[in-house]
Amino acid sequence: MRFLIPILALSMALPALGQNPLRREEDPIPAAVENIYTRGLRSLAATQKEDGSWPDGVGEEPGVVGLAVMSFLAHGEDPNHGPYAKNIKNGIDFILGKQQDNNGYIGTSMYSHGFATLALAECYGMYRDKRIAPALKKAVDLILSAQKRNPKGGWRYSPDASTSDTSIAGCQIVALYAARNAGIPVPDSALEKGMKYMRKCRGSDGGYGYQSAMGDRPTLTAIGVLTESLAKQHKTKPYQASAKYLAKNLNYRERHYAYYFEYYMAQALFHSDEEVWNEWNAKNTRYLATIQRANGSFPGSRGESFNTAGALLSLALNYRFLPIYEK
Repeated sequence: MRFLIPILALSMALPALGQNPLRREEDPIPAAVENIYTRGLRSLAATQKEDGSWPDGVGEEPGVVGLAVMSFLAHGEDPNHGPYAKNIKNGIDFILGKQQDNNGYIGTSMYSHGFATLALAECYGMYRDKRIAPALKKAVDLILSAQKRNPKGGWRYSPDASTSDTSIAGCQIVALYAARNAGIPVPDSALEKGMKYMRKCRGSDGGYGYQSAMGDRPTLTAIGVLTESLAKQHKTKPYQASAKYLAKNLNYRERHYAYYFEYYMAQALFHSDEEVWNEWNAKNTRYLATIQRANGSFPGSRGESFNTAGALLSLALNYRFLPIYEK
């Protein structure tokens, strides 16, 4: 995983600020979650550069900027009004400015491109910027053309890659579903081909490997479960095996890409078994509360902007503002 990894998708428009049809009145936001989240957003806002990026190396990757933008949106922040509107606007401006005119590629890797595409899909329909729709369409076309050139039917680091892996392929599949939900045409055949590659990397116990069914890991399995959830495959036996695999790993912590794992694990568990997600969410909340720094950021070796955005997004299902969370 060369650039960091690093995830949600806004279809159509978000509900008005403060109106969340996906939450029930009897499901209040835990105070600990709100405390962690608001402190994290303040940290991201305070450290963002004027050009919309973050000064920590990886924070200049459009994909990381996209994750940070999504962490604001996932809290119900308004991209047109409110205390973080400028942060969201500057982030989107940065992403749009990094898109190549000739082919729609955003950033320096398909990781960056995939997460940047997700961020554009999140904002499409809710952020009054006529540049987003054509940029999102070009970004989707790049994903589709890269898949057509790939003999595996998936994706890897470069748009011209001939190999694939479940981490990058999963990122592109989620981006395609997000774009489709936002109204951008995505052929069924592309999604089916991508899912076919992912399934080749799933073992009999439900675990997913990196480029084959060998060497399965919880992080990759969480990605696989999320893609299968978006494909509405909840009732299949392989899906249920993968869900059980994750349920046995609720205490797992990823050493090298911690917040990447947590980001995907939250979504996978919520889609597969909300009761199990509740248990994991409580553990994750306690864990993040113990490691959050005094300034609201999170520690790690992948850059403060990514660490913080990833940690916050792993809590975002407590709010459920994003339509990607619909079951």
